[in-house]
Amino acid sequence: MGSLNIAIITNNTLTYLGVKLLLRDIPSVAVCRIDGSSAFGDGNPDRFDVLITDVSTCIAHIDFFLPRRSKTMIIADTEIGDSSFAHIDTRWSVDALSGKLADFVELQQHSTSPQTELSQREIEVLTLVASGKINKEIADALQISINTVLTHRKNISAKLGIKSVSGLSVYAMMNGYLK
Repeated sequence: MGSLNIAIITNNTLTYLGVKLLLRDIPSVAVCRIDGSSAFGDGNPDRFDVLITDVSTCIAHIDFFLPRRSKTMIIADTEIGDSSFAHIDTRWSVDALSGKLADFVELQQHSTSPQTELSQREIEVLTLVASGKINKEIADALQISINTVLTHRKNISAKLGIKSVSGLSVYAMMNGYLK
């Protein structure tokens, strides 16, 4: 197994250095910092296996993080409650923080294939949805039935966890599907 790529996405240098220090004893990880206000680096955000971010960055870019929630950990200074995101609380002890990070990274190292991987046809449908096409126009363009378009859209929404057209459009733009 190769190295696990971890992105710490924050504007706070102290947060970055603290998390990086906590990750130092975990074998086979490569840590990178991405400024929380940027467009997430080099335009290829899915090259990272683990995303660690603060609450404000997550909220500001929720359409980016939602489809990646299984590989995202949020740093907070309060309990998040019933969240679909893994999180760490800055008030925890060093041992608790270290343990939770190590457990999350280990879980990511053992996960097999990403659940958000779209098929080529789903990417074609997503691109057309993000371009503002309606189901009939998509069916005509791809020479498939409207029911097939609806099935693809349902599968895309299930895989990405995004239900709105605007959310799908943001996802398509952030992942380079729109030119």
